[in-house]
Amino acid sequence: MRFYLAGGAVRDLLLGRPLSDRDYLVTDCDRSEFARAFPAAREVGHAFPIFWLDRTEFAFPRSDSLVEEVRSRDLTVNALLLDDDGELYCHPQGLADLHDRILRPASPRSMLIDPLRVFRAARFHAQLPDFILHDELVAAMAEIPATGLLTGLSPDRVGNEVRKALRAPRPGNFLRLLARTGCLVPWFAELDGADEIPAGPPAHHDTDVLEHICRIMDRLAGDETGAWMGLCHDLGKTLTDKDRLPSHHGHDRAGMRPAGELADRLRLPTVLRTAGMKAAQWHMIAARYGELRPGTKVDLLMDAHLSRILSPLFRLARADHGTDDEARAATDLRTILKIRLRPEERNLGKESGDRLRQLRALALSRSCPK
Repeated sequence: MRFYLAGGAVRDLLLGRPLSDRDYLVTDCDRSEFARAFPAAREVGHAFPIFWLDRTEFAFPRSDSLVEEVRSRDLTVNALLLDDDGELYCHPQGLADLHDRILRPASPRSMLIDPLRVFRAARFHAQLPDFILHDELVAAMAEIPATGLLTGLSPDRVGNEVRKALRAPRPGNFLRLLARTGCLVPWFAELDGADEIPAGPPAHHDTDVLEHICRIMDRLAGDETGAWMGLCHDLGKTLTDKDRLPSHHGHDRAGMRPAGELADRLRLPTVLRTAGMKAAQWHMIAARYGELRPGTKVDLLMDAHLSRILSPLFRLARADHGTDDEARAATDLRTILKIRLRPEERNLGKESGDRLRQLRALALSRSCPK
């Protein structure tokens, strides 16, 4: 059993960048032998099974030789293998494209070999925003939707690419490239056509819903939860009736359902699912925090606190509206968490809840600067 460091890890080594992920090519063994040697590994995928172990991907050769293996990879800049002795195996165009900062498919059939590469390419566009998209890559991705191959992908694998893109320097590029190549459906069907919907009245928005979402994601780059909340916050705008445009009244609560459905489809963790739904629900209210009544503040603060999204929610509001109330909200939260019911007021169901909310709102009204 031999292991070769593969793909992006080798690329980042050559670029002198920190290694964020380590993927390996496994040779001289079959899947059953690997599973016996690493019983904790989880197998995913269908046509090309891959094992996950400790957040590391282990794949098996798709070709008969290492030379052919690198030619069968996704992009030329990732068509790299490094063995334990330091010997490098690379695509003939790989080092040149790496030098010139070009994202190009490793072969004309690259996307057809494994359609997940559509999402990998979009993720690399988010991770490597200084790299140029080659026309061959855009064309190859654009051919895939008509084949129907995107439908049969593993949700875990697609979701993993999404999460990596969310942590990238330009997470909005992930959606931009999928939209450009017609690859949003079926995994991001909520956003299909969002580039034709105005984000809002011209006085407040100068772009479409899709680009607005991408811009907010970019402003929240480096924060997986924040970028996901940026992706989800305006999903409700895709449901607005055409005769009501460019207004999107009520889009916040309307966006909760599609945010949850999107997270479920991608099998994202519950914490992200909740964050996306709460982003849709509260982002407009959080942006007006200074104008809210004490009772509404209590509702917002407690829901955000219990959902563990207080800080990212107010960072989203700042990215979306330019307001900066995070510090004040944190202070108010500390104030209301100190409030306790008297013993005789406890354990009375809704009556106790209403009384506690009332006392917390009163505490906020007294703490507000005059």
